[in-house]
Amino acid sequence: MDQDASLPSFVSLVVPCLNEESYIEACIRSLLAQDYPKDRLEILVVDGMSSDATREILARIMEDDARVRVIDNPERIQAAGLNEGIRASKGDIIVRADVHAEYNQDFVRQCVLVLAETGASNVGGAARPRARTFFQRALAAALESPLAIGNSKYRQVDAEGFVDTVFPGAFPRRVFAQAGLFDRRAITNEDAEINQRIHAAGGEVYLSRRIVVHYYPRESLGALARQYFKYGKGRARTLWKHGRFLTLRPALPFLALTGGVGLLLTSHLQPFTPFAFGGYALGTLAEAVRVGRKLGAAAIPVVWSIFPVLHASHGAGFAVGLVQYAFRPDWGPIEYLDEPLSPSDSSDEPSTSINLNGAGMAAR
Repeated sequence: MDQDASLPSFVSLVVPCLNEESYIEACIRSLLAQDYPKDRLEILVVDGMSSDATREILARIMEDDARVRVIDNPERIQAAGLNEGIRASKGDIIVRADVHAEYNQDFVRQCVLVLAETGASNVGGAARPRARTFFQRALAAALESPLAIGNSKYRQVDAEGFVDTVFPGAFPRRVFAQAGLFDRRAITNEDAEINQRIHAAGGEVYLSRRIVVHYYPRESLGALARQYFKYGKGRARTLWKHGRFLTLRPALPFLALTGGVGLLLTSHLQPFTPFAFGGYALGTLAEAVRVGRKLGAAAIPVVWSIFPVLHASHGAGFAVGLVQYAFRPDWGPIEYLDEPLSPSDSSDEPSTSINLNGAGMAAR
């Protein structure tokens, strides 16, 4: 690779997982196929004590490639696993990798180069859905719409620039010493929460269209509803913890749900309820036709059904989280990483310097 002289000496990929026998092998194989120098890369799979075939698959992969290591995560929470992986890692740069995803061959290299070019504290790409089933294709179509995700930049494949959050995230190691590790008790939203702390510490988060990763969305309406209910709870937790959001977008489904419930409760006092719900139904139908017609007529009603599931489950989860974490906050002090000596510190090869609050050496 002609960029070796400008790249840091070591990169650690941290992959949290739990019962992922259907996805783990494709994910790890795509990470092992990176065009980054093999002797500068390790993959730490932090497993939440899987009870399916995940461990057997990983054992087979480790026999083939010593760069893969498995670390136990008895807490089973993804954020806690990320912290264990980061603490066990050797890299100057830590890249989070999700199991329900596959990564372009230049994913790691682009993460490293974009970190160096921008001086950001975290870089990533857009969340690009990839489908195996009909429902996943319909969900991927729905997620193309601003109606589904509020026009979030990290869902826009052509977006580029400084943003509030990215997918999945690549960090200079020192960020975890300065802004702190992941919130180990966060069930969801741990990525947005740490990005909020990075911003508060004076760092920046950068979205690059050159960083390409595809993820697999949920496979049914029920699984999608459970996922977005948890997302809503996680975002309410983050709001209580920090007292603010970087943008209003995470609260929009809750505000819409609250407005809808308010209309229903007062429908005997005002004539607007049928028009409001009718307008919502027509608006989401029109959007379902717009984004779903490329999949055929059969996909349109599925896409149409996805919109209210996304909105209602996220809004309900947010409402539950507001109440739950108001009375039972579960976060403790921020944990910080003590930076150990990494392999590159004793290397004679040049490496890229990346600071939390300043630009790194631009790649040439």
